[in-house]
Amino acid sequence: MVKHGKAKRGIPPKSDFNAWYPAIVEISDLVDKRYPIKGMDVWKPYGWSTMRLIDGLTRKEMESSGHQEYSFPLLVPEDLLDKENELVSRLKAARELGVDPSELRMDEEDSGFKKEVYWVTKGGENELDVPMFLRPTSETPMYTMFSLWVRSHADLPLKTFQIVNTFRYETKQTRSFIRVREIHFFEAHTVHKDEEGATRQIEQDAEIVQRLMKSLCMPVLVSKRPVWDTFPGAWYTTAVDAIMPNGRTLQIATYHHYRDQWAQAFDLNYEDADGKTQNCHQTTFGMSERLLGAVVGMHGDDSGLILPPSVAPYQVVMMPVAAHVNEAVIPKIHEVANQLRDSGFRVHVDDRDIRPGGKHYDWEIKGAPIRLELGPRDLDGNKCVLSLRTGGKIEVSLDGLSQTLTQHLDEISDTLLNRSLSNMSELVQKFPGITLSDSGWELNSPIEDGIVYELPFDGNDADAEILEKATGLALLGDCTEQYTSPMPCAITGKLTTRKQHLARMY
Repeated sequence: MVKHGKAKRGIPPKSDFNAWYPAIVEISDLVDKRYPIKGMDVWKPYGWSTMRLIDGLTRKEMESSGHQEYSFPLLVPEDLLDKENELVSRLKAARELGVDPSELRMDEEDSGFKKEVYWVTKGGENELDVPMFLRPTSETPMYTMFSLWVRSHADLPLKTFQIVNTFRYETKQTRSFIRVREIHFFEAHTVHKDEEGATRQIEQDAEIVQRLMKSLCMPVLVSKRPVWDTFPGAWYTTAVDAIMPNGRTLQIATYHHYRDQWAQAFDLNYEDADGKTQNCHQTTFGMSERLLGAVVGMHGDDSGLILPPSVAPYQVVMMPVAAHVNEAVIPKIHEVANQLRDSGFRVHVDDRDIRPGGKHYDWEIKGAPIRLELGPRDLDGNKCVLSLRTGGKIEVSLDGLSQTLTQHLDEISDTLLNRSLSNMSELVQKFPGITLSDSGWELNSPIEDGIVYELPFDGNDADAEILEKATGLALLGDCTEQYTSPMPCAITGKLTTRKQHLARMY
């Protein structure tokens, strides 16, 4: 039984992550969960500012890679969902039977997505001729329009993205940012002339993800999902998982290579240079507010949030001290604040008429990277005092303050990344092994709760099922970082460089 420490300042200890996480997202003023629809939280200014900064990092990557931002309608007519269901069901059935999708009749499919969407059946008091639903994602509405926009090879590649709210009727227990019904969602959809062009886009998506994760000081596992966990409409799926402090993995990004499967269903084709009609090839890349959930869970501590400088609404919170003793304190702190803003820092002056300890407490909970104090003594010495959220209190000169702050913000980012890497290394352990005996497959030693297991695996679906049943964990798929030298597969014993992970997933 895991023992947890005592609550601090009303915050459960992080060692009790299942209690700490929902408490901290509200205490730190990110969201208010009291809205009367389960799974639909109210974003508060501090949380929304943080999410918008994450969006800003994403937009920057999209614009530099040639994507253009669109905004598609929220409502989708039912007949388009039926079209998507037919495609996905056919691909899923073909995969299970091991046959080519073209061998299955379209009218034999069972549509299976209607239970996951919110329906709109009336306009005012009038029943709609065609029921509509709130988008759960945007393949269907976007590809309907893509087929109107793409005519020739000169129209390709088409690289689009949008950041919108999507809706899914989630029946499981909701958790802010991690499992919600109204989802703040980024999705990029691209269209290419051929498979090679789509593959290059997937490679670019992988590079974008690594840069974004570095900005968030977040180490991740990147895996090509096994066939049974690949979106049925995709040729293959690559997923990005963060490891939360309780040892569960949180899928925070996916990118799919569709080949031309969706293009066939949506008549998305083009005329090549020789005048021949060719099917387009497509990719998608998606992330959500789970990114913020991972930031909260990975970097926070018993005292509250610790926000990476890249997405902290206020990188520097400035606090006047003993302003009643010297009336020059307030003008000076605002002067310095304006200078820092001009230098590109996100700054807030907390001049509330409360004790300094109360201000430190508030901003420690909210995870501001640097707290800066300036009082009468500091004016006399042309200096100030910095408190770093990752630990440490130092006195610095006001001369060259911009360079000093830049240095310390970089150090905070490095500290957060190194801490996260250290925590991840503790949570990822070697698989203890499994042995076939007369009574069946048996683990060499018991599985520990809260651990992600790394193992060499080169088996088939049946071998994977043995592992998942024996451990109660899910196989994440082929890690993009393989072993440098061959190792025996955990089930077959065959030498392989394929590295995989077993984990409990959110």
